[in-house]
Amino acid sequence: MSEAPTHRTTANGTTAYRTTDRTVPTRNKDRAGYDRELVHSILDEAYVCHLGFVRDGAPVVLPTIFGRVGERLYVHGSTGSRPLRMTGQSDGGLDVCLTVTHVDALVLSRSAFNHSVNYRSVVVHGTAHQVLDPDEKRTALDALVDQVVAGRSRDCRPADAKELAATAVISLDLDEVSAKVRTGGAGDAPADLSLPHWSGVVPLTTRYGTPAPADGLDPAVPVPAYLTSS
Repeated sequence: MSEAPTHRTTANGTTAYRTTDRTVPTRNKDRAGYDRELVHSILDEAYVCHLGFVRDGAPVVLPTIFGRVGERLYVHGSTGSRPLRMTGQSDGGLDVCLTVTHVDALVLSRSAFNHSVNYRSVVVHGTAHQVLDPDEKRTALDALVDQVVAGRSRDCRPADAKELAATAVISLDLDEVSAKVRTGGAGDAPADLSLPHWSGVVPLTTRYGTPAPADGLDPAVPVPAYLTSS
């Protein structure tokens, strides 16, 4: 029996991830999306993901950094971290759920019940595996650095052999994936429209602050352009 295809082509010609029981939400299904470009854009803008798994029968969720290379995510950890140890205990890998979320605006309604946020999120289900191939590991670590600051991996010393040995990376293929997006204004009930309470949207943005040089940095070393262009 052949496996179900990882992607499907939509009516408008874009490529989308296949839907599964785990990727179709039970509420607000109209906010769900499976378009690859949408998923990639949400992932690539994030600094931190949350990695969930089960350990000793109890759920564990860890915040950590990650990076994307094509249709594969890489998650950073020390060689002694729990998910890294668990991926090495079985050739089958570790079942995980990885999420990222951006909050784009606060949505304030006239009633407390109808307050909300505008957001973009991605949920990835799958099996994580420890990265053992040295070349793939270096590629993954470059992606992790560039996820935090694009272009930074080419502008710093790469990890040496000792640092590589102390660093572990797990991989997670983008297969069971869904995005969920909320946009728009306040959903005030008709009966509340005459209430004397401010209602509307408060946008939120993430931007670089003024870079502060490290102690002892040679004053002749300029601030990189990639830190001043955002």
